[in-house]
Amino acid sequence: MNQYIVMSQEVSEAIKNNQAVVALESTIISHGMPYPQNVEMALNVERIIRREGAVPATIAILDGIIKVGLSKDEIEVLAKAKNVYKVGKRDFSYVLSKKLMGATTVSGTSLIASMAGIKVFATGGIGGVHRGATETFDISRDLEELSVLDICVVCAGAKSILDLGLTLEYLETKGVEVIGYQTKELPAFYSRESGFNVNYQLDTPAEIAALLKAKWSLGLTGGVVVANPIPKKFGMDANKINDAIDLALVEAKEKGIKGNEVTPFLLSKIKHITEGSSLDSNIELVYNNALLAALIAVEYSK
Repeated sequence: MNQYIVMSQEVSEAIKNNQAVVALESTIISHGMPYPQNVEMALNVERIIRREGAVPATIAILDGIIKVGLSKDEIEVLAKAKNVYKVGKRDFSYVLSKKLMGATTVSGTSLIASMAGIKVFATGGIGGVHRGATETFDISRDLEELSVLDICVVCAGAKSILDLGLTLEYLETKGVEVIGYQTKELPAFYSRESGFNVNYQLDTPAEIAALLKAKWSLGLTGGVVVANPIPKKFGMDANKINDAIDLALVEAKEKGIKGNEVTPFLLSKIKHITEGSSLDSNIELVYNNALLAALIAVEYSK
């Protein structure tokens, strides 16, 4: 595509032949879970997507080059690497110019996927408006990219550490549809319930693909959030998770943790407080989202 972006042959041929492709972020590999679980998770996600007839495109920066579609060896390198930068829009130029290693966030992955012509992206949960944002102005870049990029992001809702009500208000202001897959309620990452409603419920991948076609064929720019609840047997009690989040937020404030360090700190503390069960839930919801994203991508490619 240009000197800074290299597509794998598999992804390049799939895009050229109008085959289904699903973009995948890489911060979940570098920052989301420990080695070797991160490698096992990443490879399983790719297997799930291929099994449904789509091509996975994991995106990351290796030695100053944006790779769209990582090999098994490259996933292993990223999973073991130390000092990997979390890369969103503001970080690309620095990491590329310094020839560093970077893992793309939801916003960063959306940006590169859009450049590559990939329309469907699977992740765990999107960022949003943080609790206390009326004082801190801490709002994830994910929401801004969703407002301008033609990308369908399949997720388990917004991360439950956020202010979900304000996140929905922000998305509404930006004209981003929030679709509930077989649900009218916004899932809250680890749990299926949040107390907030989505804009519309759609029950099949074909219906979602038809909505994407209608939106983008009209020239209505911007993304679509598909909120896919975690499977019931892996969901966690909403009250237990919220109690863990409250404890973690107090500790984060006491330690002066701010900016892009907040989310990994909170997720780590929640994992500790829930005795590891949150990590198991995290992995299962990612698999569930990869499956749905592949089905949507196949329908959209038709």
